[in-house]
Amino acid sequence: MAASQRVMVAMTEGPFYPAARWRAQWSDWDADLTRVAHAGPGAVAGGEHLALLLQIVDSNGRRIDGAEVEIWQCDALAAYRHPSVRAPAGAFDPAFQGFGSARVNADGEVRFRTIRPVPYPGRTPHIHVKLRHPTFGELTSQLFVAGEPGNARDFLWRQLDAGEQATLAMQLDPASGDSLRWSCRHALVVPA
Repeated sequence: MAASQRVMVAMTEGPFYPAARWRAQWSDWDADLTRVAHAGPGAVAGGEHLALLLQIVDSNGRRIDGAEVEIWQCDALAAYRHPSVRAPAGAFDPAFQGFGSARVNADGEVRFRTIRPVPYPGRTPHIHVKLRHPTFGELTSQLFVAGEPGNARDFLWRQLDAGEQATLAMQLDPASGDSLRWSCRHALVVPA
């Protein structure tokens, strides 16, 4: 996976980052956001499923192993899983985890199974990402869908220059098998 040498730009975590104390109530915050244990054994998240492979490298091209990666996003109904969101039944997807956490392997890679992000009122489709590692500390940003028409109207996307946009634009490719609709391999560059 080739990486641009430009460090990904820091962005807001937004109002829907689920605090650790709230997350502690749930035991299911793994890398598969399309299944939630308490929703039942056959429950699967709605939306177009996405295999998201992220590789964490520093600006010198070195792979960063052991980094913690968190992602969060709204479900296919544009609802976030967050304590401040009091959506009635049917207004959110009970089978979508909404938040996931995993550690990268020795190759600096981590795999998530999630859904293709959908527009949220006032925002283009995006996935929030937070990285932590002793070598660079903590870095929060957002990933956008490359070529998404809504990007041009998104206030955060418009604040980025072309190079910054390139570091955060995920190229989604059609996937085959395993009920996946999309796949994405994306490198995230952190400070050396």
